[in-house]
Amino acid sequence: MARTGNESKRDRLGIGTSYRRGSNQDLGGKSEIGTVLGGQVWMVKPDKNAKTANPCLWMESGVVAFKNCNNFYDCPTCKYDLGMKKKVENGKQISWQDAMRKRPSMDRTCRHSLTNRIAKRTCAYDFECSTCDFDQFFEDVWSTKTKTIPNETQQVKGFDMPVGYYFHNGHTWARIESGGYIRVGMDDFSLKLLGKADAFDLPLMGKELDQNNPGWGLKRKENLADVLSPVDGVIVDVNPKLRERPDLANREPYGDGWLFTVRTPNIKGTAKKLMAEAESLEWINGEITTLENMIEDVAGPMAADGGFLAEDIYGNLPSLGWNSLTKTFLKTG
Repeated sequence: MARTGNESKRDRLGIGTSYRRGSNQDLGGKSEIGTVLGGQVWMVKPDKNAKTANPCLWMESGVVAFKNCNNFYDCPTCKYDLGMKKKVENGKQISWQDAMRKRPSMDRTCRHSLTNRIAKRTCAYDFECSTCDFDQFFEDVWSTKTKTIPNETQQVKGFDMPVGYYFHNGHTWARIESGGYIRVGMDDFSLKLLGKADAFDLPLMGKELDQNNPGWGLKRKENLADVLSPVDGVIVDVNPKLRERPDLANREPYGDGWLFTVRTPNIKGTAKKLMAEAESLEWINGEITTLENMIEDVAGPMAADGGFLAEDIYGNLPSLGWNSLTKTFLKTG
């Protein structure tokens, strides 16, 4: 299983932790937590050196000494933010805005820069974010339209599986992004399985999606496939590029080939219903085994070394049956 992406000696995993590659000899230590993922030993350690990975506004403004964001910078739904605001209202706490206003003018950094979402930018609205045109543009337009780029991708027998994404067993993915938006797409396996689509029948903005129910469609010549939505929520943006260039989904399934973005009232609850990291790798290995068995049933034994499955599997082996593939892997049809 190949790995691509950041290979530096020190990376960050999750929130408030750091991790490093280890060996079997490191397992059992008390200062770090050892785990094995994809045959590689990883040593995970909660520490303050990781605090810049997801810094909370209250920490970056100097109000509190240490606090990492664990709500994807979706401050309106953050219990910690709500609790701090109540303290401010009761006169027991200074607000992060007032703390920033005490700084010299050139050090009054925009909240999106404080949380590492954009390059350094000075606030020009005295931290009255509700009146800031840039803040509205960033949250409503920029965040939803900016494509996802995996920091690290693992490859399982020719299929890409990015780290930091959540997967649904209908071969769709969801990525929770800064601000609480969820970006949705189809995974590399399904797109290589069914080949390049002639068109995607995508839902309109404002449509409400129900997890595990058909959310959109894919068309290839006379063949149609319904695709199950991986999440609940309301669509806030649809990728306009896919209407003219549906092949983008195949070329960059986790980048420019995203389908739409969603807002949901229960981000963490949504994530718990999906697969991530080790669970998703175990699942995709099982799906590949199922596919290999189906191929052998119609085309005979595969190469002894297993090899990589080619792109456009259905196009090369139409005897697999479109309906059989969509029923088995997309859970529809």
